[in-house]
Amino acid sequence: MDQAHPKNQKNLISSQDMSATDIKRLFQIARIFSPEVKQGKTLPLLRGKTLVNLFFESSTRTRTSFELAIRKLEGSALNFVSIGSSLQKGETLIDTAKNLEAMGPHGLIVRHSSAGSPLILANSLKIPIINAGDGFHEHPTQGLLDAYTIQEKLGTLEKKRIVILGDIAHSRVARSNIHILKKLGASIAVCGPPSLLPPHPEALGVDFSFRPESLMPDADVVIALRVQLERQNRMQIPSLSEYSRFWGLSRERARLLKKEALLLHPGPVNRGIEIDSEVMEDPRSVILDQVFNGIVIRMAVLAELCNPFELAQWLEKRGQNV
Repeated sequence: MDQAHPKNQKNLISSQDMSATDIKRLFQIARIFSPEVKQGKTLPLLRGKTLVNLFFESSTRTRTSFELAIRKLEGSALNFVSIGSSLQKGETLIDTAKNLEAMGPHGLIVRHSSAGSPLILANSLKIPIINAGDGFHEHPTQGLLDAYTIQEKLGTLEKKRIVILGDIAHSRVARSNIHILKKLGASIAVCGPPSLLPPHPEALGVDFSFRPESLMPDADVVIALRVQLERQNRMQIPSLSEYSRFWGLSRERARLLKKEALLLHPGPVNRGIEIDSEVMEDPRSVILDQVFNGIVIRMAVLAELCNPFELAQWLEKRGQNV
């Protein structure tokens, strides 16, 4: 994880900053946390600490997941609401964050529409910064939970064929997924309309196709993405119905997949556009597993960044060599 910040505190800004060792360690910690959480237990690894959810974009899963992760670690969550704040009076993002830092929280979880905002804050503040999504740059904890879910189900990511289907050009999730999955040995292909793929997708170290049917038979995993109309400068597809017809994960395309293939979606899901309702209910769908795994992965990230010493002691007491 990136450490080039004041006092060398750790941050999670980009999945590019993470090594395979970093990723695997977080997976191990999440795997240890998981049965405890399923049994309804809490872990005292953030007891007495306060984390701020500094969200400037709408969110359901990510904000709630972070809040639950904090509470499962017995910490306190403060949810910042930009509406009615001093930002509307002209205060800058950095000044807002510095004022929050002066109140003594132990970390900021940041979601912002501008790419690079979490990095700017990490270079300006002395507490850990966790990127919960910045523009269409990155969403590292989503990338981690997706990869963790795949590994949990398939046992390994080594040499697995992952197809990411949809609006690749505007997807911060796709970027984080590509970085993390490649580091863990997976082979990646992206697919979507030409207008929704990056100009040179091969520069990402992935294969690409404009036709889903060409990629389905060999896929071990398909990750369907939402068409992000709010991040497009203009309508880049003729219509949502035509997108669904040519690039949606329909039941016909799902039939081309292996019986043991996995179906993922980071949410929110637009049923009948990027994925059919019937496919959502397919036994191969692990979308709700992703939601649960988001809690334990974010618990692992929070404990590792905000209280590493006590985390190490807690693991050692349980004989866990992580």
